[in-house]
Amino acid sequence: MQKISTMQKRGENIFQGQLTIGVDLGDRSSAYCVLNEAGEIVLEHKLATTPEAMKQVFGSMPRCRIAMQTGTHSPWVSRLLTALGHEVIVGHAQKVRLITKSRRKDDRLDARTLARLARIDTELLSPVKHRSAQAQLHLAEIRARAGLVSARTALVNAARGLVKPTVSDCTNAARSSSLGKSRMD
Repeated sequence: MQKISTMQKRGENIFQGQLTIGVDLGDRSSAYCVLNEAGEIVLEHKLATTPEAMKQVFGSMPRCRIAMQTGTHSPWVSRLLTALGHEVIVGHAQKVRLITKSRRKDDRLDARTLARLARIDTELLSPVKHRSAQAQLHLAEIRARAGLVSARTALVNAARGLVKPTVSDCTNAARSSSLGKSRMD
């Protein structure tokens, strides 16, 4: 397959009609595939997984349907693309069997598959709705606090476990020593 890296193909604008795009998000780069109304591939490329690169590539395109899978970057990317005016469909990563069960793991092929599924029937992607940015921040705060409480509990239990075999009663031993007394008060 020859890569088409320009916005023009044989003198005609490739962004005419209803376009469907599949985006396979990666940590550093993402692959995308653009299908026209007839289901033909008109553009395949890679871009950096950054807000600036997403705005540069998808900001200049007319309103279209963009499909991606759930993942680390899908919340902010879906919010950004929606703000640019696109219809964004986020498919449940574990339920899209054409990708998860595929023996050929390739970002370009995954982007193609996402675009084709979004073009045919969006329900095949098992769409999910991401939390808002504010709700995501609240959840991160709750999870961070839970992690800290869990770590503190583990440290207290570890200290108790280390001291118990050597002293029969930790609190009485600490109170009876002058060093322990000054620390307890």
